Amino acid sequence: MARLLQDPSKFHPSEWATANMMQRVSTESQKSRSECMIAESWRLVDEIEKTTQKTQSDVNKKIEQRREEIKFWKQELDNRLEQIVHETEVLLTSKNRLERALESCKEPLVIAQKCLLYRQRRVGIDLVHDEVEQELEKEAEVLQGIIALLGHTLEQTNEQIRQNRSAKYNLEMDLNDKFTALTIDDYCARLTNDTPDTMYADNAVKIEGNFVSPKDWVDFSNINVEKADKQRNNSLALRALIDGILSQTANDMRKHCEMVNVAFRNRVKEVKDAKHKLETLLAMVMDETASQEKNIAALKKAIADKEGPAKVAQSRLEARSHRPNVELCYDRVQCSLMSEVQEITKNIQRQVEMMKEENLWLI
Repeated sequence: MARLLQDPSKFHPSEWATANMMQRVSTESQKSRSECMIAESWRLVDEIEKTTQKTQSDVNKKIEQRREEIKFWKQELDNRLEQIVHETEVLLTSKNRLERALESCKEPLVIAQKCLLYRQRRVGIDLVHDEVEQELEKEAEVLQGIIALLGHTLEQTNEQIRQNRSAKYNLEMDLNDKFTALTIDDYCARLTNDTPDTMYADNAVKIEGNFVSPKDWVDFSNINVEKADKQRNNSLALRALIDGILSQTANDMRKHCEMVNVAFRNRVKEVKDAKHKLETLLAMVMDETASQEKNIAALKKAIADKEGPAKVAQSRLEARSHRPNVELCYDRVQCSLMSEVQEITKNIQRQVEMMKEENLWLI
């Protein structure tokens, strides 16, 4: 109990002074460190503010640049879309011209084939492989070639229209994506620190697997533009080819049609001339036939007229053959009668032969 009542140990005044000094030094050191931390905090806050503002400004500039890039490519795509749409419409007009031209070739071909078929009905020597038939065969061959050429060109045109529409589809899809992207970036450009509807987004900085690089982005639209330009140029070349084919085939058809018409006119004239000459010859033959018939009638009459003298001469010879004895003399009368009978018989025979010849001529 006596030990408990003893006074606690006391410090020396120097220890007290030292302790106070150390406390003051520690406090001043902590104050200094706190002041430094506060100063560093303000410096850091200012630095981060400036960095944030600079970064946000850079992002704003990049958004603006991106918007300009999208606008540029959107304008390029718009131009190509307008061009390919116009070109496709013009090509459709050319296709209609091809279809009408193809249809217009069928009737001339049918006419040429009918002409060749009808001309097979000619008979005898008139069934000749003349210039008309040659020109008709050429015309039919040319028309068949033109129909084949127009049909092939029409197939090419249909394929080119399909290619144009494919390029148009790609442009429209790309334009829709560009419009959506521009709408989103316009919204992003309008956002500020004071915009009320801003919020935190989870995984906002996560890069999804479907992101593409800026080069791929440019290449994608560039490919669509180049494809549209290529198809437009192909379409222009095809339309020039169609114009040339239509012009050339029309000229060929007109040329061969005129050649056939000339051949027909020449042949008709030639046949008419031949017919006229045959008609003239027929009239001459008919006249000559009439003359021959008259001559035959005259010969018949002449032969009939010789019957009297022949009978008389033969009757005289018959009567004189009955003279008696020495009176049966071959005198001048007998000689003359014999000569007369022979002469009449010979002349009748000559006339009969002449009549036979004229009958054969009439046949």
